[in-house]
Amino acid sequence: MAQNKFRGLGIALITPFKADGSIDEEALIRLVEFQIKGGADFLCIMGTTAETPCLTPDEKRWLRETLVQRVAGRVPLLMGCGGNNTAAVVRELQETDWTGIDGVLSVCPMYNKPSQEGLYQHFRAIAEASPVPVVLYNVPGRTGVNMTAETTLRLARDFENIVAIKEASGNITQMDDIIKNKPAGFDVISGDDGITFPLITLGAVGVISVIGNALPREFSRMVRLALRGEYAPALHIHHKFTELFKLLFVDGNPAGVKAMLHAMGMIENQLRLPLVPTRLTTMEQISAILRELNIKY
Repeated sequence: MAQNKFRGLGIALITPFKADGSIDEEALIRLVEFQIKGGADFLCIMGTTAETPCLTPDEKRWLRETLVQRVAGRVPLLMGCGGNNTAAVVRELQETDWTGIDGVLSVCPMYNKPSQEGLYQHFRAIAEASPVPVVLYNVPGRTGVNMTAETTLRLARDFENIVAIKEASGNITQMDDIIKNKPAGFDVISGDDGITFPLITLGAVGVISVIGNALPREFSRMVRLALRGEYAPALHIHHKFTELFKLLFVDGNPAGVKAMLHAMGMIENQLRLPLVPTRLTTMEQISAILRELNIKY
């Protein structure tokens, strides 16, 4: 059975852009080193937070090669590869160079709204084609379809290289059902910063985090404390960030975390359409909370 390397604090890495809209290589390298130094356990690249739908094929190839070279095996890399055309996803899995990549994160097909059997057959095709371990990604708020616990567990039992699910359904009962009934070797990873603490107390093994882009040291500490069963200090950190969790998503993701990173002097506050920077009022609230928390960076 394939082993799940994606435990603890995973960073849903943003893609920094320059004022002219091109990828900012210097900022990207600065961010990667900031994450690893701050205690990130793995990096999730080219996912939702990376604005991947707005990247060209050449940019995706460059990002993959640059990040593999820069990380150089210091932490595992999980790379997004998904879509709503099963044959196209399978072809991408077969044609991509997976050297230096430790796993694939594959989202439920969006827009098509497949049945549960359709979801099963989609991920079956991906599992059979993938040369690396597969992490499922359930995020009905974006895709328009929820993969039930029953379908997730069916996939987990039938395919040894499906090693985990990033659960962002917001349905704690569903997540708990998966954790309770999952086979050995299959894990649940939180897809929402705000419920990471309670989900770990139920048995999740970590998070793929947005806020971790800006606060890897603080958030990795919370995750590690919770995983060790030291719930009181972990809960204290969780509560410190409650307002930030809300602010990061009020104007969409990754607008909030890019505003935070800009306030920290790490990146330009640039996104690609159809996404736009967060509102000035949100930016001011984020900056005020950072000052109040007295976070050093």
